[in-house]
Amino acid sequence: MTAAPTVRVTPGGTVRLVGTLAAKDYCFWYGATQALFDISIEAKPNAVTALIGPSGCGKSTFLRSVNRLQELLPRTRHRGDIAFDGESVFGHSVDPVDLRRRIGMVFQRPNPFPKSIFDNVAYGPRVTGSVAERDMPERVERSLRNAALWDEVKDRLDDFGTSLSGGQQQRLCIARALANEPEVLLMDEPCSALDPIATQKIEELIVELKASYTIVIVTHNMQQAARVSDYTGFFFVGHLVEFGATQQIFTNPRDERTDAYITGRFG
Repeated sequence: MTAAPTVRVTPGGTVRLVGTLAAKDYCFWYGATQALFDISIEAKPNAVTALIGPSGCGKSTFLRSVNRLQELLPRTRHRGDIAFDGESVFGHSVDPVDLRRRIGMVFQRPNPFPKSIFDNVAYGPRVTGSVAERDMPERVERSLRNAALWDEVKDRLDDFGTSLSGGQQQRLCIARALANEPEVLLMDEPCSALDPIATQKIEELIVELKASYTIVIVTHNMQQAARVSDYTGFFFVGHLVEFGATQQIFTNPRDERTDAYITGRFG
């Protein structure tokens, strides 16, 4: 089920794995309530995988399980496994903090820290100590460039991140994630709070970033999933109903529930 990982060379010359995420029979509970049922899905390197489905069907729960954010909530448990580059993310030797550095997360609403633009991007590398302070300006600029934001903020790096527009704040959050040099980007409805122009910029950025990252995006926007993703999984009441190439899912779904959701008959 797991594909051989590819590699990329970062602008700093470091060779890094860009690996596969693969869930196998993954189940999840909030207390006594089961939210996910036997999810088996693979997100391939250098591709965008979209997760679609009605609200409350488990998409975000699964996304947040990939880098173990869900375990921070009380009275939760799981069964089954999620592997990253062939290694279980739940292994005893896996450091959750390092895992979240390697598997970055961008949330539904932009959440810049109450710090300067520069300090927002530098936050992760400073916390991990992965970049010397003298090299921080280069890391910040590179991350902002990769998030298609540098030209808009290069003369105002000391301004608060919260002073930016909504779309700029979301790209700042993407830059903050990229500053940790992750291999995977998880995006939980990254455009839901944005206007159409900002949404277009984020979508264009997602397509550009897949050349260097594995990307998994949760979206309720069917057109967005069709535009940006290579693979699509349809979730319904905690089950993965169907998964395949995006073109196949949208033009020739195999399950009638997928067809009903995509054509707007429910959801």
